[in-house]
Amino acid sequence: MKAQPDYSIYLVTDDGCLQGRALIDCVREALEGGVTLVQYRAKTASSAEMYAEALQLKALCDSFNVPLIINDRLDIAMAVGAAGVHLGQDDLPCAVARKLLGEDYIIGVSAHNPAEAKAALQSGADYLGCGAVFGTATKADVKKLGTEGLAAICKAKGLPVVGIGGVTADNYREVRAAGADGAAIVSGILAQPDIRATVRAIAKVSQEFAK
Repeated sequence: MKAQPDYSIYLVTDDGCLQGRALIDCVREALEGGVTLVQYRAKTASSAEMYAEALQLKALCDSFNVPLIINDRLDIAMAVGAAGVHLGQDDLPCAVARKLLGEDYIIGVSAHNPAEAKAALQSGADYLGCGAVFGTATKADVKKLGTEGLAAICKAKGLPVVGIGGVTADNYREVRAAGADGAAIVSGILAQPDIRATVRAIAKVSQEFAK
């Protein structure tokens, strides 16, 4: 049985948040601040670009002993030796991904309600990404789940739950108080002028929920 990673401060990359800075530099600052998991998400990049960038990120994450998850792309995850993949509801089914990847890879699944959460559990997911908790600028088509909806999924979960969507240093505590094991954060980290200090502030709150 593979060990579950620390989902508490889960960084999701988005080139649109970088404000001209290099992704690798921003992720390094986030890791120095205390990010516990990194998901590489690059919706507009070519396969060649994703492979090259994922290789860089894998080496960087390894140096901090932090797992790297690849959004959507099983092939990229396998090619760079990432820890796993994260799948949305419109991506390859989790059960199929599990057959292709085997048991050693971490597979996360997006779930927007208890029914999707239950289906993900039954299909072999390792964790759930649930949102949008506060609304999101990165996915306009995703309905707001709210902290009450997040709490309902957490109550019936059976899997680690990561809250996503509009999470910042200011509302991170609300996500954890709803019962989530962590929060996936995009612009709340990457768009901040001082990434390292922002993550440290989040990490300080996270310590309050450490078991």
